[in-house]
Amino acid sequence: MQYDVFNGDADGICALLQLRLEQPLVSTRITGIKRDIALLERVHAEPGDAVTVLDISMIKNSDALRQLLDNGVVVDYIDHHAAGEIPDNPNLTATISEAPEVCTALLVNGRLRGARVAWAITGAFGDNLDEPAQRLAEKSGLRVSDVAALRELGICINYNGYGPSLDDLHFHPDALYESLFEAEQPQAFLNSSTFRKLQQGYQQDLAASADLKPVVEQPAFAVYQLPNASWARRVSGVLSNDLVRAYPGRAHAVLTERDDDSFLVSVRAPFERRTGAEAVCSQFETGGGREAAAGINRLPAGDLDRLVNALAAEYSGQA
Repeated sequence: MQYDVFNGDADGICALLQLRLEQPLVSTRITGIKRDIALLERVHAEPGDAVTVLDISMIKNSDALRQLLDNGVVVDYIDHHAAGEIPDNPNLTATISEAPEVCTALLVNGRLRGARVAWAITGAFGDNLDEPAQRLAEKSGLRVSDVAALRELGICINYNGYGPSLDDLHFHPDALYESLFEAEQPQAFLNSSTFRKLQQGYQQDLAASADLKPVVEQPAFAVYQLPNASWARRVSGVLSNDLVRAYPGRAHAVLTERDDDSFLVSVRAPFERRTGAEAVCSQFETGGGREAAAGINRLPAGDLDRLVNALAAEYSGQA
């Protein structure tokens, strides 16, 4: 049996799209919200089964990965998050890069030699990697209007993955993947009612956040707080990406209130220095990510000062 395990954001979805459009396989797919990365523990594979893992941190799935490998399961792991110690096991193929201008969709594009390059570009744009996406688009000879459409598509797919629960999303990530796979080409999906719903939701949610002001603002970083509302939970990630581009010299943390007196946190490193986000977030129990972009699934309200101090230590050089 084949299992495809992938992050429910633009990068994970576009990585799997490339693989399965080029290498069709009947598989059991496992995914979830963007923050749901401990996905390998859901795989109940038997010896001889195969698992493809896309865009989820190896270090956050290390125990489940080792168990699968020890049980004789063949694993192909492609990712750009913190990996930790990569197991030395003949059942494992690992394509890992933690470089700040690399995402999983771009790694898959390299493996497939550009066979589905439009989806790689879409995934990179969705992961806020505009410059690598733009370079790849220019190399591929795409028109300016087509590139702009792929950027919007990537952002909208990524936007759909945010929220602490599936109830906040417009579409379950697996259902969205199915619609994209059936479209086969980005342009076909751009003409669909599914895309129009995503586009409208994104525009409405972003407009609702337009007047937000930082609750903490320093030269090196700023902190924004969003209310406990579905629109806020959905927009938190794309708002973080927009802030990085609007203020490229500073880091940003976007906090979204949860029901239990805690926060969902998105952290973005400064665009001019795309490092440190993972170091900040990994100091907290439910935190992790990559150098340029990371998050904390549940930050108790009492730890807010601790987060501000961590941002200051990382980006201002002071605790």
